[in-house]
Amino acid sequence: MRGKDLLRELQRTVDELAVLNEIGKALTSSLDIGEVMHVILAKVSELLKPSNWSLLLKDHTTSELYFHAAVGEGSDRLLGMRLRPGEGIAGWVAQHNQPLLVPNVHADPRFASRFDKASRFHTKSILCVPLTFKERTLGVIELVNGPRDGAFGEEDLKILSTVAEFSAIAIENARNFHKVQELTVLDDHTGLFNSRHMKRQLEQEVMRATRFGHPVSVIFFDLDHFKSVNDTHGHQAGSQVLHEIGRLLLKTLRSTDVPVRYGGDEFVVLMPETSKDQAVAAARRIGAEIAQQAFLGDKPCGPVKLTASLGVAAFPDDARDPENLIRRADEAMYHVKASQRGGVFAAVSPKAPERTGTLTAGVSSEP
Repeated sequence: MRGKDLLRELQRTVDELAVLNEIGKALTSSLDIGEVMHVILAKVSELLKPSNWSLLLKDHTTSELYFHAAVGEGSDRLLGMRLRPGEGIAGWVAQHNQPLLVPNVHADPRFASRFDKASRFHTKSILCVPLTFKERTLGVIELVNGPRDGAFGEEDLKILSTVAEFSAIAIENARNFHKVQELTVLDDHTGLFNSRHMKRQLEQEVMRATRFGHPVSVIFFDLDHFKSVNDTHGHQAGSQVLHEIGRLLLKTLRSTDVPVRYGGDEFVVLMPETSKDQAVAAARRIGAEIAQQAFLGDKPCGPVKLTASLGVAAFPDDARDPENLIRRADEAMYHVKASQRGGVFAAVSPKAPERTGTLTAGVSSEP
């Protein structure tokens, strides 16, 4: 081997070790899949210098691959796109759990050209390796077009395969961490957040609202005559109703709202950067959706009709700390309970003159 070739080989080995060292640091510094993969693939890009690269993860429900991350010309158009099981080079790699080096994709019948059309990019060569953890395929890493649009080599394949082993561990660790987090903050029956999570979230939102001058609103509600569902149809039916309430809230609310099962048949909705008027309107929508819902529709005992009594309070008008904000919304809810149930009532600001809400059609106007 000539001197220059030997130096190049030594330099490449040094670069490879540096990349693996950086990847090791990334694995221990974060449990966020996106963050870890961005670091890993950025380092791979420095070493292998592809024109584009993508991380595709497997949807284990459908066995499809979807673009989780993509970097390079036109790659933003690929995000969210899906590959049918076995489709394209990436699909073949995921299905067979084998790495693949394709110097000329147009000579390979497995190549799926529709992604080039979507990204308006011209693929020449592909290097693709599976992400496998304990014989389970999590996804693939795909590099497109080597340095100066050339083909990749066998040495590149070895490096990327090693990186894929690290990456699979990182993804599995991040997913397991996320699952543990969900178990500690989610309610079993409804899939909503639990009161422990709400307390932390409300404290943070009130601190943020104090700093930036934003309102924060809370809706507190419970189901009217829910005990009769348990007494008449049994506790399994009651649990199913709670599950259906959870789905209804997730469908009805904004992505920024935080729905919580507070306990029993009581629920709280935390609404950041939301005024009392906006929260009252949201509470009316929730109340109307619950009243229209036919619960237990797929059960022999169904359908069951229910209503909810809802109370609303807002920071800073009604309370200036999380505990009192919840208390004021709870008191407003009990005002509805004491009247005729099935309505909405907003807490009266201590600074405002005392007024009485008018209950009409099961929904009260704001006082």
